[in-house]
Amino acid sequence: MADVAARAGVSGQTVSRVANGSPHVEDRTRLRVERAMAELGYRPHRAARALRTGRTQTIGLVATTLATVGNSRMLQAVADAAAARGYAVVVVTLGGAGDIAGAFERLREQGVDGAIVLNEATELARTVAAPDALRLVIVDSPPDARFGIVETDHAGGARAATRHLLGLGHASVHHLAGPVHAFAANERERGWRAALEDAGVSAPAPLRGDWSAASGYAAGAVLAAEAAVTAVFAANDQMALGLLRALADAGRRIPEDISVVGFDDLADAADYRPPLTTVRQDFDALGERAVAALVAGIEEGVPRRFETLPAELIVRASTAPPAR
Repeated sequence: MADVAARAGVSGQTVSRVANGSPHVEDRTRLRVERAMAELGYRPHRAARALRTGRTQTIGLVATTLATVGNSRMLQAVADAAAARGYAVVVVTLGGAGDIAGAFERLREQGVDGAIVLNEATELARTVAAPDALRLVIVDSPPDARFGIVETDHAGGARAATRHLLGLGHASVHHLAGPVHAFAANERERGWRAALEDAGVSAPAPLRGDWSAASGYAAGAVLAAEAAVTAVFAANDQMALGLLRALADAGRRIPEDISVVGFDDLADAADYRPPLTTVRQDFDALGERAVAALVAGIEEGVPRRFETLPAELIVRASTAPPAR
């Protein structure tokens, strides 16, 4: 740092401000310091900075698995948002054991400044006390004063999807639900039930999958055998993909015989056959808000907050009025 300061003709404090992204440096001075850094190959030393500030500029991410598209998309969104703020990300997956306490302990040992907990792992996080030094933001959870919480309006999105199908003239809407322990799955089922109740329609017994296309295919084989089924709301796009294939294999046309709506609006949803009507969950915004909330708590001591992001219905070719 002293070499950079001498090369740029500034104080060591000014070099420190530039290295830490402080806005309190004139643009011309910043450029001169950055040029000196580049010429001398200067890089801030993360370990030394941690000793000085008490922070490692590292956050943890806890998930049960990264095999689901939703969790992998969230990892990408969190990693991008963290990198933009100069933070690295340490990932811990729970697997089948579900050892959330062990995950928190591993993150504490690695000195992370805080952690984000995703989806299916959130129920476990609410039952285990995290180490006092580990600030948490949970993605998708009921309100809890102990944590910062960022969620998608799953129930509102599911309600919009179900209303869309009812509005096309379908007498009822069947539901392919997600795992019973997943907050998002339960909220989407709640929105589906609420929309049917608002319309005075009894809710059929939902089928349940595990977020995978294979579970969607298994459910589709069951639904294809029921002649009365004309509309299905699947709790995510992956299950909807398997559902579409099972219905097609059984000779049921989409949407002429059965309309299908998914949830998430994954990158490939518009390329399904037919293009999938779905509810868009903004993973990038969700990751951005989760990281912003965590970093605000780490750096500024901002109180924990609860934030809900909207979900938008995207209408494509997989839904239509029922055949007469």
